[in-house]
Amino acid sequence: MHKQIIVTMAVRDLDKSRAFFSALGYAFEPMFSNEDAALMVISEGSINAMLMTAPFFSSFHTRKIANTQEAVEMWLCLSCDSREEVDRLVAKAVALGATATGEPDDHGFMYGHGFTDLDGHAWQFTHIGGTPAQ
Repeated sequence: MHKQIIVTMAVRDLDKSRAFFSALGYAFEPMFSNEDAALMVISEGSINAMLMTAPFFSSFHTRKIANTQEAVEMWLCLSCDSREEVDRLVAKAVALGATATGEPDDHGFMYGHGFTDLDGHAWQFTHIGGTPAQ
């Protein structure tokens, strides 16, 4: 059935967004990137995010772009290999200008923490290891 996901989101400043996500360790596919959009590779061959300037994003829809300063329009959750990776990515994102979303959630078998990026999009990193408490 489905083999790949491409999450498409509007950004205010494409260059700043590219720099932010590049500093977090993500690469961009030049073949699908230009001054209006940039394809960010999250997981080679399966997970991508298309960052689009607001005017270009709007050209595909008749509805308004969500105001991410007032509402959450999505919550993108990505898996991590360890709790340390979760903490490292969130700390790096915050150092680059993002805002942490509260404190980490520690359920023993599952650990997660997140941030809102420069455009207010919600991102969560989660590590699942161990067994749930009964």
